Amino acid sequence: MHKVLIVDDEIFVRKGVINLIDWSSLQFEICGEAENGLEALKLIQLLTPDLVIVDIRMPVLDGLELIRQVTAEGEHQPIFVILSGYPDFSYAQQAFRYNVSDYILKPVDETELTTALKKIANIMNQRQLLSMTREKPLVEIVIESLVQDEPDDQVMAQIANTLELTLSAPYTYVIVEFQDELPHRGIDYLIPLQTELQQYFLLERQPLLIHARDYNQYGFIVPPPRSMEGIDYRRLLQRLENNHSTKIALFIGHTVEHLKQIVHSRKSADECLNYRFAAGFNGIFMANELLDMSLYYFDVDEELHSKLIYEVEANRVEGYNSAIDAIFIAFQERYFAPGAVANTVRRSMIATINIIRQLDGTEQNLEWFEELLNWQRKYRNLNQLKHVFKNFIEEAAAYIAEKRGDKGEGNIEKVKKYIDGHFRENIYLKGIAAEFHMNPIYLGQLFRKNYGSYFNEYLLSLRVEEAKRLLRQTKKRVYEIAEQVGFQNADYFATQFEKLEKMTPTDYRNKMIDQK
Repeated sequence: MHKVLIVDDEIFVRKGVINLIDWSSLQFEICGEAENGLEALKLIQLLTPDLVIVDIRMPVLDGLELIRQVTAEGEHQPIFVILSGYPDFSYAQQAFRYNVSDYILKPVDETELTTALKKIANIMNQRQLLSMTREKPLVEIVIESLVQDEPDDQVMAQIANTLELTLSAPYTYVIVEFQDELPHRGIDYLIPLQTELQQYFLLERQPLLIHARDYNQYGFIVPPPRSMEGIDYRRLLQRLENNHSTKIALFIGHTVEHLKQIVHSRKSADECLNYRFAAGFNGIFMANELLDMSLYYFDVDEELHSKLIYEVEANRVEGYNSAIDAIFIAFQERYFAPGAVANTVRRSMIATINIIRQLDGTEQNLEWFEELLNWQRKYRNLNQLKHVFKNFIEEAAAYIAEKRGDKGEGNIEKVKKYIDGHFRENIYLKGIAAEFHMNPIYLGQLFRKNYGSYFNEYLLSLRVEEAKRLLRQTKKRVYEIAEQVGFQNADYFATQFEKLEKMTPTDYRNKMIDQK
């Protein structure tokens, strides 16, 4: 990993840059922060960062002076990227005189910074490759350079010469993911995995190109001649799972015809990660089988979501388990992308937490809340996620029932009486739900179940019946009656009245007069 020092006098800018991107996926790690140039000068000497991202205008010692001093006097020479809120050509001109790698304007754009970092990582990797020896630890430098971009011919020649690799031959990039329900690098599998793969592919003198990735993943390049012969990935998976006593998945990229092109195999293996929740692949995800299949990027159907929340609020175990099963079947059969799965889980959590908070409870009282909130750090297949999701829902449903006490389904009559007594006012379902500590969706479905009509239909029928009485028994104008029975707009009242009674309020009054 390449070390990065962030230098800016505003803490929110520093934290914003740090949290903007996944640094480790780009081969970088944050080694420190400084709030001015003088502090940065000391940290550069102490931490020897490979890259310094620095603001121009800072107190004590500004960014350009910091770069000048390091360039002129410093023993350690990092690469510099400037952040600036000033699109001033003279600043940029001065910066590039000091061989600054990039000049990025604030607010920092994620795509722009990511592009700059990829370019810098490639430069650093190539520098290391051109000076490398036969030492085994440098194998990781080789693979990380190869899988980020196509190296130039000089670098490729050096790789081939140093590691005794054939350049023009079939190669395949494979991701091994350990689904051990532990946080990233809870166990470091790199060395034992490297040994197992060396043995499996019968590599004696030739090194195995393998490196550690994020999320308990390791990437390696299947060497020739094994790439040409075809590999029994099912047998390899079973062997790895038996040796490590944990669930493992393999994501296998397209085979390429030259080592220089392995970046394309890596990209296709990365794309396979998006199919991790699809049905029928049992831990083997191959680019040549998957990448023509369309992924589903949207949320789960509203009907399924509403059913789940309703059953949670009703605390019906069979009901919410059935809804969960249906949701997870949809994930598999419709090839939900990981982002769509995460959005569905997040949406269900938010709806459940809102119910809890309406009852003056707190989600922090749920043991499974943190597990589900951070599920992507530990749970990497659908069975693991479903287990955590079910436990959260079960715990939340019981907690909601406990907090509500006697304000649940048995108390729906009180809700109806409240509507009967307040229909002339500007009432709405959400407000009534809050009054009775219920979720609006749950209350609406519960009301329909008990009384055979939706809340709005029932409220309209009460208002129209009262309007008919006033039309018969008083000489009030139509707009006065509309306001008295709870309508803010007389035209809307007339439209709704006619929809129900098949005549206007005036026609109804005239009809009643004629019948006397």
